[in-house]
Amino acid sequence: MKGVLQRGNIWYISYSDAEGRRIREAISTDKRIAVLARQKRLVEVAEGKHLDVKKIEKIRFSDFADDYLKIHSSNNKSYYKDKINAGILKSFFRDKCLHEITSMDVERFKTERAKTVSVATTNRGLALLKSMFNRAIEWRKVKETPCRSVKLFKENNQILRYLEGDEMRKLIGSCDGYLKGIVTTALFTGMRKNEILSLKWSNCDFTRQIIRIINTKNKETRSIPMNELVRDTLMAISKHPDSPYIFYKNNGEPFINVRKSFDKLLKTCKIDKFRFHDMRHTYASQLAMSGVDLNTIRELLGHKSLQMTLRYAHLSPDHKRRAVDSLNRIGTNWAQRPSDEIEENLAVSQLIEKQ
Repeated sequence: MKGVLQRGNIWYISYSDAEGRRIREAISTDKRIAVLARQKRLVEVAEGKHLDVKKIEKIRFSDFADDYLKIHSSNNKSYYKDKINAGILKSFFRDKCLHEITSMDVERFKTERAKTVSVATTNRGLALLKSMFNRAIEWRKVKETPCRSVKLFKENNQILRYLEGDEMRKLIGSCDGYLKGIVTTALFTGMRKNEILSLKWSNCDFTRQIIRIINTKNKETRSIPMNELVRDTLMAISKHPDSPYIFYKNNGEPFINVRKSFDKLLKTCKIDKFRFHDMRHTYASQLAMSGVDLNTIRELLGHKSLQMTLRYAHLSPDHKRRAVDSLNRIGTNWAQRPSDEIEENLAVSQLIEKQ
């Protein structure tokens, strides 16, 4: 009989599943049971195709979130933030299984989360949830995502918060210990937080006063000049005998985050509505206000396109004026030419026009 074959004393059946994959199963030493088993499998496949009746693997969201962190995020620089957001998602969806979460559930999470945190923070949680379900589809745990129709909040990334010179001096002056080096490096190199916290001595060339960032956000190598303050601050840090990191905990491991100590510093300085990332904005803003051209700022920040850097253009009050003033040379040269030469050129131009 087609689809039923014997190997030794065992009868096997073969058939195609709902996705067209060929399946072979060992059934019994009795041919009659094998025939009935194949007929049953064919009915199950037909139901799955035409009646959408299929066995659903019940996977708790919390269990899958843990697997996602181990497999997908463990080697990513965003692991710490992913772990925090995953905990919030697990708390919200509790004991729901992956297949039980609907788009309405996701919308509800979006609404409730936005009541307590900023839209940017809410978007980070939604982005993680979307990534989780995309991986779940790839790993054949679910067939579709409930996040497809859920849109992220629109964020206003044009609002800049940066420190003035007096605030910068106050911030650095109030630092002590490891935080002084971290804050000084952030304010005067524009490096991202994860780049600073993972900085190694091998990345620093103190002779040439250059910091090389190997694994950047854009997966490209970037070189950043050190001013004397950054160089002297870093060189004053004592090295850990067993750690390659410049900023390290007692066990030599790099800091994962410095949020608590940084928030405490801001309260001491009475600086409000300021984030660690705003020190990067401060660096770029001070460069723009000092007359540094936007393309150079782009290279220092490691932006791939000028679009991200253009937000600092308005901080250079005379950047357009300098561009227009560059034409003065032409006007000056023209004005300095002898009047008879000018009249001669005008006469030639008129002659050409008549022809």
